[in-house]
Amino acid sequence: MVLLSSAYLAPIDYYRQLNRASSVIIEGGDNYVKQTFRNRCVIATANGLQTLSIPIEKPATTKCLTRDIRIAEYDNWRNLHWNAIVSAYRSSPFFEYYADDFHPFYATKQGFLVDFNDRLQQLVCSLLGNPLHITHSSEYRVATAGELDLREAIHPKKPPVTADFKPYYQVFASRYGFQPNLSIIDLLFNMGNEAVLFL
Repeated sequence: MVLLSSAYLAPIDYYRQLNRASSVIIEGGDNYVKQTFRNRCVIATANGLQTLSIPIEKPATTKCLTRDIRIAEYDNWRNLHWNAIVSAYRSSPFFEYYADDFHPFYATKQGFLVDFNDRLQQLVCSLLGNPLHITHSSEYRVATAGELDLREAIHPKKPPVTADFKPYYQVFASRYGFQPNLSIIDLLFNMGNEAVLFL
């Protein structure tokens, strides 16, 4: 059993943990924390690494549960994110194969961040051929014996949980070298149905 936080197009390390788990609980009853993978991902572009952050609407309270965070619809973020993804991966081997699956997420307004992340996660797991048993907690869950708690371990400012990342083809590797632990879409768009082998 693995406990994870909600994440937007999570890094490869996150999906590696998903792939190894017999069952997964996504935390929904935790307090929202800024500058985490809950609303951001990292992709490789022609200009180097780029962080894509979803703007949020946070209630005017000191603490707010992650499940109550709404996606804000300002700054035209959906077009900005999709255009960045297209620019970064349109020349990757499998972008055209998967683009139609991802584009609808950026074509319509979204509601709650957790729901948006969950739908993207379901798509990614389906494309990876990994039908996991994933549940969502409604109240904060205290980890018990036998549960691997990675809710705060997989974080942009912390090293990956697993350090051994087998290099795979990346569009801009000749310019920047291999970039480990990017968003799962980097692995999908570059490696296609072989992506699961790198998890």
